[in-house]
Amino acid sequence: MDTTKTSRTSGHLEEALDRVHASGPEREGWLSNHAPMVVEALAAHGQAGSVHRWLDLYGDRLEDFPDRTAPVTDDNWPSALGDPRRIADWTDYFSRTLAERPWQGVLAAWWPRLLPGMYGGATHTVIRAGHAVRALAADENAPRLAELAHALGYWAARHQPVTGLVRLPGAPTAADTLEAVPAIEPGHLGFRNRLAAVHRLPVWAQDVTDPDTAKARLTELVRAATHRYATHGHGEPTMLVHAATAPNAVLRTLDSLPRDQWVPSLHAAWTASAAVTAMYAPAEPVAYVPPARLAPEEVMERALAHGDEHVIKLTDTALDLGDEQALAAALRAVELSEPLV
Repeated sequence: MDTTKTSRTSGHLEEALDRVHASGPEREGWLSNHAPMVVEALAAHGQAGSVHRWLDLYGDRLEDFPDRTAPVTDDNWPSALGDPRRIADWTDYFSRTLAERPWQGVLAAWWPRLLPGMYGGATHTVIRAGHAVRALAADENAPRLAELAHALGYWAARHQPVTGLVRLPGAPTAADTLEAVPAIEPGHLGFRNRLAAVHRLPVWAQDVTDPDTAKARLTELVRAATHRYATHGHGEPTMLVHAATAPNAVLRTLDSLPRDQWVPSLHAAWTASAAVTAMYAPAEPVAYVPPARLAPEEVMERALAHGDEHVIKLTDTALDLGDEQALAAALRAVELSEPLV
């Protein structure tokens, strides 16, 4: 019996998403609401029965859904793209569109438009979309469709491209090229200011043109960024999680996209991972040996007991990979992060 499939279709995730959708995608003006991503991650790894208990702990971080301004339409959407005041309008637009068309077609139409702006909301926009797509690919129902509408609406409203980068020489592997990423100058505070200070990034996998090769290289990138967290996560334990979880969100979406979108998805995911690495890399790595060798389900149990949203999401990515170094990275996140209490 596939217990993961059973846990994901038990109704707990749907109930949790219904709770979450009464809240907006942000709090305190810009910080992301991680609840929809975490409850999907828990459900995907056999912890669906814990989602309400976790939401009860996280609930004081949720804020009301924002007010509507004016409808987004098929004609006026370019003027609303990247306008965070239009979060509710964008969510309404995608709710209507997903009610009229299959979700795979909506995703295929909008992915190329949104992909260049995946840095908005500190990459949580694409991460939330990746969780929504994984849930829908497992089972299509109304709460999961609603979550995709919320995810795409958030992404469209926070759409933020990165332009004007100077391309530096890279290396053959993702791990070596991440090592070659130059850190930004110190003194920049906040994700948006740090992102604006990213001017130079090395090139990696730019010669890839085949979709299957793109998928393989994207998997390599996710593995390299996750492994790197174990030795570099102390640079900024929360934000460096996204160097792995953002490209993994893209990776888990590929099979729901047309194959001709896989190569540009790889290139965008690399830029996102490299940019986060540049923004928060520590001066020096540290050696890390996990305190114990644990099975994947035990690592998720530790992450859930800890409760921090970024710890759970990095663990989700580590479990997708499943190797010992990835699990060590998840345990490192447990050590470095403040627990949710």
